[in-house]
Order: sequence, then C-alpha cells, then structure tokens
Amino acid sequence: MKNVVVIGAGTMGNGIAHVFAMQGYKVQLVDVSEQALSKAMATIEKNLDRMLRKEKIDEAGKTATLANITPGADLTKAAANADLIVEAATENVDLKLKIFKQMDEAAPEGCILATNTSSISITKIAAVTSRPELVIGMHFMNPVPVMKLVEVIRGYATSDETLNTIMELSKNLKKVPVEVNDYPGFIANRILMPMINEAIYSLYESVAGVEEIDTVMKLGMAHPMGPLQLADFIGLDVCLSILNVLYDGFGQDKYAPCPLLVNMVTAGKLGAKTGEGFYRYTPGSKDKEVAPFFKK
Repeated sequence: MKNVVVIGAGTMGNGIAHVFAMQGYKVQLVDVSEQALSKAMATIEKNLDRMLRKEKIDEAGKTATLANITPGADLTKAAANADLIVEAATENVDLKLKIFKQMDEAAPEGCILATNTSSISITKIAAVTSRPELVIGMHFMNPVPVMKLVEVIRGYATSDETLNTIMELSKNLKKVPVEVNDYPGFIANRILMPMINEAIYSLYESVAGVEEIDTVMKLGMAHPMGPLQLADFIGLDVCLSILNVLYDGFGQDKYAPCPLLVNMVTAGKLGAKTGEGFYRYTPGSKDKEVAPFFKK
C-alpha cells in the first residue's frame, strides 16, 4: 500500500495527510475548496515546524513529508491509482454517502475505502458501495499528529483481510489501533459525548459555572481539559450531531442533547472555530475567557 487519498482538507483531513506523508506514503489531499487546500498545507508546514523545534524530526524529514503531499480538487483523478482512500469530510451522513458513491465509482478494484466518521454507521456507508467488504472506519483523534489512538471500526460486511490490513497500517503510522464493532458512537464517543452532555446539563441547570465544571473534571478526575472546553475544541455542532446519532440509534433519553447545546448551535456559537462557545477565544492566541452569556 503506497498511494493514499485523503478527502477533506479540514482539521482532521490535513492531520491525516500529515501522518501518512511523514511515514513515506504518497498522499493526494482532495478538497473542493482551493482556500481549504492552501490553509491545510500551511497548517501541515506549521505543525512540522513545531516538530522540528522539538527535535522530533529534522529538516530533511520536513522536506520529504511536504513533498509526499499533493493537493487537488479532482477526486476522480486522485482516486484512479489509490490503494486506500480516507474520507474526512464534515460529519454529515448525506454528504458521506454521496462521497462514498463517488469513491466507489472512481477507485480501482481492491482499493480500501475508509471513513474518519466519529459516529455514523460503517454498515450504512458501506451499503451504498459495490465493495462493502472493503469499507471500514478509521477514526483518528484530534490533533491527529499528536494523538496515538485510531478506532478501527468493522462494519457488518468488512472482511478480515481489510480489518487486518488497516490494523497493521495504523501501526505503521506509529498509532495504536483498537478494534471496535459498528454501533452508534462506537466506543470513544459513546462514552465521551454523554459526559459532555451531562456537563452541559449541569451548566443549564445552574449546578455550577463553566470554569467550575471544567476545574472539577481537570483537578478531580485528572482530565487534561474540562468537558466544556473540550466541547468547544471539538465543535458544538459536531457534539450535537454525534448525540443525535446516539439518540436516534439507541432511542434512549440519556442520549438526548441538552436544550442549551441545541440553542448554542442554532445561534452559531460553535466553539473555538467560531471564536465563541462556552468560552470566548482570542484569534491567534491560546487566551480564553468565559463567554459573556455565562458570566455571572
């Protein structure tokens, strides 16, 4: 396996392209937006410079990694010689199904089709292709170059060969793969999202404030980041989407999204990417403060 296509040049897509390219794979990074591609390449170079300063790579490693990535907008052309295609588009089921139909038509026989979905059914995605045995979930964690875990999700029809190939491939990327079966939210988000949702309910019910909730979980439970800040970091729209998948999939009230979360997404307060969620963020800085809506 040498030629990899990554679809989607956002936060996850550029991180996935980065880790493949750094291990010597030839990567074509595909996005319909030229602006997104330019931003992705700048982000990858910035992250490589950070690794260079920390002496995790040398100048030759940086140059080789960047040389292994070719950005472009033509999925059909990029997929023609692909051994693996990793979809990392927005967490929207209709969009993913559309992309997988295109991937299936464009990719050569034997090419594995993977998705970085954090919650959507692999079996449902595989069903729109002519190769369900070659469809698999490859859920990287954010930030991809730093986080070691890859959730490898096996759909109903995923073959043993496909599973074993992706498990070994993940190890080649210096990641730790964990096999998971295809049920709503898989493992990471089935556990994480109810915790975040409960933190939002605690705020909604005035049990404690934003900083107080996050401080309890950081100092009391040794979490590196509080659940409300983490929700901002993930994106409140993404959190809502995953909770809806859990709620629809299991039909249990414990997965019902908090009304406060729904209102914030409706208002466009999506977290760090929009500059405000539970916290307000200063552009170009790590500085943050509690959002005005939540100040006492």
